[in-house]
Amino acid sequence: MKVVIIGGGPAGILAAISASKNNNDVTIIEKNNTLGKKLLITGKGRCNITSSLSISEFIKNIPGNGNFLYSAFNSFTNQDIIELLEEQGLQVKEERGNRIFPVTDKAKDVLNCFEKKLKQLNVKIIYNNTVDKILINSNNEVIGVAIQKEIIKCDKVILATGGKSYPLTGSTGDGYKMASKLGHKITKIKPSLVPMETYEKELHSSLQGLSLKNVGITIVDNSSKKQIYDDFGEMLFTHFGVSGPVILSASSHLVRYKNIDELLEKQNIELIIDLKPALSNEKLNLRILRDFEDSQNKSFKNSLDKLLPQKLMPVIIKLSNINPEKKVNSITKKERFELVELIKNFRLILKGFRKIDEAIITSGGIDIKEVNPKTMESKLISGLYFAGEVLDVDAYTGGFNLQIAYSTGYVAGEQAVKN
Repeated sequence: MKVVIIGGGPAGILAAISASKNNNDVTIIEKNNTLGKKLLITGKGRCNITSSLSISEFIKNIPGNGNFLYSAFNSFTNQDIIELLEEQGLQVKEERGNRIFPVTDKAKDVLNCFEKKLKQLNVKIIYNNTVDKILINSNNEVIGVAIQKEIIKCDKVILATGGKSYPLTGSTGDGYKMASKLGHKITKIKPSLVPMETYEKELHSSLQGLSLKNVGITIVDNSSKKQIYDDFGEMLFTHFGVSGPVILSASSHLVRYKNIDELLEKQNIELIIDLKPALSNEKLNLRILRDFEDSQNKSFKNSLDKLLPQKLMPVIIKLSNINPEKKVNSITKKERFELVELIKNFRLILKGFRKIDEAIITSGGIDIKEVNPKTMESKLISGLYFAGEVLDVDAYTGGFNLQIAYSTGYVAGEQAVKN
């Protein structure tokens, strides 16, 4: 059996590993001069390999068509990818949030393991080449691919080109064009796991660069008073708005919310940040009261240094409407309660998503209704399979998107050589 895999990212690599069993003839065609270019920048260069959560919990972390992946996840699990890497000599560790990383903290070591495995299996790799076209016969069966005026004949093709996020790594939407030419529907392409802009421009410069750990966020649709999303973790203020893990995951959920673009334009989507989620309103009030008692003769503007980051203090002081020069021993109970409310509900209005070039993952892609979830084979073209981000599936941060790539890639490769 001769199999051609288009794309040498995690999905393409796992497809090659599973397809090359039993001495099948497997070739990866990669447009870059190296495999796994995007893999190398995942997890800030450390590679968040997968998550230790159960497979049922995986589905809950995939707002973008998670149920489609049930069979693939059970066919190649998070434990399977860990075992594959450990067989190649890589040790892993678990960190906060069930995230699995290499002990070395180097994504390059993960890629080295994959490359070593491909070499053991005699997988051929053609670098610096793009596929112009997937070739089919009159019966809608795959017969080969065309690359730079050369035809490579094959029995099966696995399309694993990635999405449109991080185009410098080679993810430029090539797979969508190839699939579309063969009759496949491509759902709307949007950025996911992407920073978000806010309307409060005056806060951007004063809060830019401020990182907050252990905060709670809630996102509300004010047009319907509906809570859309909530999370806990780390976030970052930027020159345009907000970013960081909890914001990126929120964007993955928001991008699929009904009429989201219209709601953002009408300033109806509100981000509420709980700066002290470990304290109830009552306990935070007592904490502030103690701080005030310890610094009775201080002015209000100098009294919050034990409670808030330095960069955040002037903003909170201004929004509190308490006179900055006022002595803390003369601050009223009502003013203190309003300060508590402000710290527990720091509000921003979300304006929109940053462009897809800044996104970690792509939302949208090849319509899953036209793909067999048990085999990853096209329902339109016999012998054509899909894997990874090119499909209309996307997840939150935490190793879930990489596991999607491994699982769909492995299944596509395994099924491609079965018939």
